[in-house]
Amino acid sequence: MLIYSSFSDKGDRDINEDSIAVAEKDGRYCFVLCDGLGGHGKGDLASASVTGSIIECFNEIGTEDKFLDTAMVKAQEKLLAEQKRIGAVNQMKTTAVVLLIHEDKFRYAYIGDSRLYHFRKNKVFSRTLDHSVPQMLVYAGDIKEKHIRCHPDRNRLLRVMGVEWDSPRYVITEVDTLRGGDAFLLCSDGFWEPIVEKEMCRLLKKSDGAEDWLTAMSRTVKENGKGTNMDNYSAITVMYRD
Repeated sequence: MLIYSSFSDKGDRDINEDSIAVAEKDGRYCFVLCDGLGGHGKGDLASASVTGSIIECFNEIGTEDKFLDTAMVKAQEKLLAEQKRIGAVNQMKTTAVVLLIHEDKFRYAYIGDSRLYHFRKNKVFSRTLDHSVPQMLVYAGDIKEKHIRCHPDRNRLLRVMGVEWDSPRYVITEVDTLRGGDAFLLCSDGFWEPIVEKEMCRLLKKSDGAEDWLTAMSRTVKENGKGTNMDNYSAITVMYRD
């Protein structure tokens, strides 16, 4: 059985540039979260365009083997075309993370610094790696993982949707098998920056379900973000029970 919940808030900003969506078709699920780049003027349009395009593709072709590649490429093409149509070339950019689940199988795609966390036995089993300057510094051994949240260059992204590619810049994982009790968190940087992984796990362990877990985390994010000119913060939680 699959249960899920979603949440999005503009924080202290005037506009919510995050976009989330969930779709179900014939027992197959598609979860999408995008975070439009602030400071580029049309981040809300970019995130909505990519989210809508991926869901539209899912509704048309389902989750065949090439779905994620097809969906990400079509979303990129649509976004670039919309930039040209409204005269906003290089002004509409967004991150994206997409999770597909069918029966006991899952896989995901991502680009940018919106994250997908996979929890197993109430612990972080894996997470996506940010396409950002601080993440590269972690690779190089110059900073520790925990310092990404407070690094001055944490918003400098190296890969996003809405920029011309010589080749696809997103990452797609291999198909994997779910286990009972597995949980997923898709979230924008405005959500994961104010809450550490240890707290995510603690709240997951004591939660009654996907909605309860998300509500508790959102409350923590809001409390920790007070007085910081909070960014938009959005998330989707998914739990699998066999």
